[in-house]
Amino acid sequence: MLSAPCPVKPASGVLYLHGFNSGVDSPKARWVREACAHLGLPCVSPQLPHRPAEALALAESRLAELGPAPLLAGSSMGGFLATCLAERGGLRAALINPAVAPTRLVSDWVDEVFVNDYSGERFTVSEAHLAELEALTPARVTAPERYLLLLGTADEVLDPADAFALYRGARTLLHPGADHGFAVLARHLPALLAHGGHALSPAWQPRSHKEPDDP
Repeated sequence: MLSAPCPVKPASGVLYLHGFNSGVDSPKARWVREACAHLGLPCVSPQLPHRPAEALALAESRLAELGPAPLLAGSSMGGFLATCLAERGGLRAALINPAVAPTRLVSDWVDEVFVNDYSGERFTVSEAHLAELEALTPARVTAPERYLLLLGTADEVLDPADAFALYRGARTLLHPGADHGFAVLARHLPALLAHGGHALSPAWQPRSHKEPDDP
């Protein structure tokens, strides 16, 4: 378990951003909300549009609900969006298997049709997605001490080495055998919230959570 960092003051709330084609009722989103509710900490986890520019605009608009110093958290593409917001606002962020090169990732999905199991939305990835991602991608990551990385060694979608390189110097928790879905997030929520200056008991467990077997 990572020791708690020493932020200037505790985060005033948490904004959790889900990954590509995921949603507000995904397990990770529910666990983050439950942990925040346990602490009495405001938490917002919006259902994001599939278009990245719209998703980022919606996420940014919800920050005002969380006070002056929110903690950003995001998984995969949500980790990318959280990075964009962190770089714009100088905010802290906890990133779960973040999409480091989203344009490269999404380029394999152009013209593919998706259906979102959480929202029911049906959409096709287009070249416009790539253009938006390219325009949004920060030139570099500044102040790596503001970031916490939660990475799985068995991520089948993204290479953890790319995250190590981009966020060099960031606090990092590497979980052996965890895949892209990072189903072990519940046990690492104390570290995630400690990055925002809040103490969640390591014994706390979200409702209806079954811990996956370690490989």
